[in-house]
Amino acid sequence: MAHSYFVPLTSTVPKTDQASISPEDFVAISVEGEGLEAGQRVLELTSPLAMAGIHLMGIEYLISAAPRSIFFFTTYFSDYILVPLKSRASVINALEHRGFCFSASSHAYVNVSASHGRNGSASSSQSQILNSPSTPPPASIPELQARTFSLLSQREICPEVHRNLKLLHLAGRSNQADLNELQIGITRCLVHPPPIFSLTITGSEDPSLLIASESLSLFGPNHHSILLGARDDYLIPITLNLDPLPLEATGIVCGVSGRLVHTDGTTDPVEMRYLSTARGAAVIVDEADLERAIELLTKGEGGLGLTELG
Repeated sequence: MAHSYFVPLTSTVPKTDQASISPEDFVAISVEGEGLEAGQRVLELTSPLAMAGIHLMGIEYLISAAPRSIFFFTTYFSDYILVPLKSRASVINALEHRGFCFSASSHAYVNVSASHGRNGSASSSQSQILNSPSTPPPASIPELQARTFSLLSQREICPEVHRNLKLLHLAGRSNQADLNELQIGITRCLVHPPPIFSLTITGSEDPSLLIASESLSLFGPNHHSILLGARDDYLIPITLNLDPLPLEATGIVCGVSGRLVHTDGTTDPVEMRYLSTARGAAVIVDEADLERAIELLTKGEGGLGLTELG
C-alpha cells in the first residue's frame, strides 16, 4: 500500500516539507496490559526495551531509517510497537526476558510475570540482546529517567502543552453500515484535517481514533452511533520535538512515561497515553491530571522548561 498510494505522492510534495518513506519493512507487535491503567501499560511495555538498550523513540527514526529503531503508540484497545523486520527477534527476546509471552488466543504479548517486569533491574543477558550502544543501558528505571531528562535538557527540548486542545479517544463500530459512515468521516478528516488526528486500523480490532473534540462534527450528526467512547473524558496533548536528539539515544518513551507513572509515592501516577509522530512524540494525559503532569515534567532534578500553547 505504501508503494501504491504514498510513494507517488512524495514526488508532489515540496522538498522543504521533507516527505520521505523508509525503505525498511516493519512489523507490528501487539502487547496486552489487562488490569493496568494506560500509563502503567506504557511503562510495562517500554521498560524491557529501554533497559536492554533498544531504540524506542519517535517515528522520525522510522523516516530516517536508523538501525534498530521502533516506535510506540496506544490505541483504544491495545498497545503496539512497530519494529523493523530485521530487529523483530531482538525485541521479542527483550520482552520475553522481562516476563512477556505470546498469547495465541489474543494474538498479543502478555506480561505473565508482572513483578519481574517491574523490578527495575536489567539482567546481563538483556544487555547482550543487541550490540552494545555507545552508552551502556541503565541499571534501573530512576537512572533511565535521569538520563532521559538530562539529554532532553542538554538538547533544549521543551514540552509544549496544548491546554485548549481537547482530544477524545474513540473506536469505530464493526458493523458494515457504521463502517461506511466511519469511512466518510475519515475522508472528511483527510480533506479538512483536525488539529490532531490519529487513526489505527488493524486486522484484529475495530478502528481506533484520537481526534480533537471540536472535529467530531466531521463524522456527522450520528457520530454517537458510529463511534464508541465517552465524549466528556477529555485528553490534553503534551508534545515534544525530538528532532535534535542523536540517533543512538534510547529509552526516551520509558524515561518520560516513567517520570509520570513511576512516582515516589508522594503523588498519584498520571493517567497517560503515548503516540509517536512524524517528528517527535505526544504524551497525552487526562485533563484532570494535566497540572500534575506539568509539575512532574518541570519540577525537581532534571526538570524541563515548558511552553504553553493555549
